[in-house]
Amino acid sequence: MNAGRLLAFEGLDGAGKSTQVERLAAALRLAGYEVVTTGEPTDGRWGRRIREMTGSGEAVPAEQQLAWFTDDRRDHVREVIAPALAAGRIVITDRYYLSTAAYQGAGGLDAEDILARSEAEFPLPDLALLLEVDAAGGLARVRERGARIETVFEREEFLSVVAEQYRRLDRPYLVRIEAAGTPDAVARAIADCVRERLGTDLL
Repeated sequence: MNAGRLLAFEGLDGAGKSTQVERLAAALRLAGYEVVTTGEPTDGRWGRRIREMTGSGEAVPAEQQLAWFTDDRRDHVREVIAPALAAGRIVITDRYYLSTAAYQGAGGLDAEDILARSEAEFPLPDLALLLEVDAAGGLARVRERGARIETVFEREEFLSVVAEQYRRLDRPYLVRIEAAGTPDAVARAIADCVRERLGTDLL
């Protein structure tokens, strides 16, 4: 069985990641591929702690956040990502360790150190798609879909710092996609990128 592929969607809250994960997964399934869609934080014990924190509106220190996200990712990789890759499936995750570097980096930690440690421990994505929107535009989309604003992370001032952290990231597997357009336009740009980076046989 051939090894699978790992694709990660990254970006600010409201960038359209969830929509594009599902659209890409549908296109790949239509092309005959077995696809696993997943995301972080997970519904596991560490992911639940993260969601409890964001739901309460009271942030714990960035170091504790990092520990929870890292523990959650260890479980996620062991239980979902690694088995699916070993089975030759395409895994598409809504957030991965680049989010931790950007968000906890915005909280005062060393983003490059987080990234280096993550790359040493976890599977590298074959492709990470960073959907770029500005902080105000992302929050406007969150409000438009009727979602509750999570005050720990979903604040314009904080998200502007997160966006700057994302801008500093530079990895060969990272591709930036302008996400301010229509969902159809963004999906076309993503499909073009997947074909270019991972092979024309995928889509």
